[in-house]
Amino acid sequence: MIAPIAEPDLVATLRALLSAGRYREVVSLWLSAPEAEARRSEALLLAATASMRLGEVVRAGELAAEAAEAFRLRADQDGRLRALNLLGAVAFEQGALDEAISRFEMARSLARQLEDTLFEAHAANNLASVAHLRGDAVTALSLYRAALLGYQRLGDRRGTTQTYHNLGLAFRELGAFQDADEATVQALRHARLVEDAALAALAVTGRAELDVARGALDVAARELDRAGELAAQAGDQLGIAEIGRVRAIAALQHNDPAAALVEARAAGGTADEQGSALLVAECAAAEALSLHRLGRQGEAETSRRKAQEAFARLGAAGLAERFSREWDR
Repeated sequence: MIAPIAEPDLVATLRALLSAGRYREVVSLWLSAPEAEARRSEALLLAATASMRLGEVVRAGELAAEAAEAFRLRADQDGRLRALNLLGAVAFEQGALDEAISRFEMARSLARQLEDTLFEAHAANNLASVAHLRGDAVTALSLYRAALLGYQRLGDRRGTTQTYHNLGLAFRELGAFQDADEATVQALRHARLVEDAALAALAVTGRAELDVARGALDVAARELDRAGELAAQAGDQLGIAEIGRVRAIAALQHNDPAAALVEARAAGGTADEQGSALLVAECAAAEALSLHRLGRQGEAETSRRKAQEAFARLGAAGLAERFSREWDR
């Protein structure tokens, strides 16, 4: 068992572990700390951030909300900014997109007031993800590029990796495979320099999904194996579920709906446990397609309705349209 650490040392140690990508250790250490020290705002926010990077969305939201209130009572605008951005990310994962937009816009406004270029870039990247989900490609690409410029000026490789990954997703869904290829290559390059297993898993998974879309299934399978190793190393449950979703898509492309169904159901179960509404919806769509191709139409219709209703709640018009096209093939 990890011995309790005094608050100043606790925060410093949590921050160092977080910077090193040792998220599970951050949470374990925070849980072992004395109550009075663990409930301090900085410790709460660090534990919330680590929880989010482990895919533990519900815990991340609870801790971030407690930290935000503590920062508000202390009139700590810097802390409030960081908590707001994290709360927006939690709302996004949980499918509360209007709340996510509100949080991200508040964070972006506050970042500008504080002249905090890093968190202005974070907010822009996050707002871009909402625009992308809702099918507004023009706004999404503009915001992603603004975020990327901010990260590059600061030399922030983590943010650069995440934004290149997001650009890769956006370009892939637009059918701009050359641009998507360049973005995923850059995401991989920067992820290697950060030395964060969860971040590397994200970048490799994005590359694999692009290769699935291009029909390079053997290459994608190797990439997904590597991504799975990295996500397991990091303890990233949502990352593992996302890899399962991509495996399901690859299996469908390989005309193996039985394997796709196994992957989609396992990934959807994990996504539901961790509180990711978007991933639950995408896994339901993959499950529906698998059942449809297996001829199990009653079950397929149930999963289809679940996916369609979830996409409608999220306002994910692009994903809903793509799902409809794949269903009609």
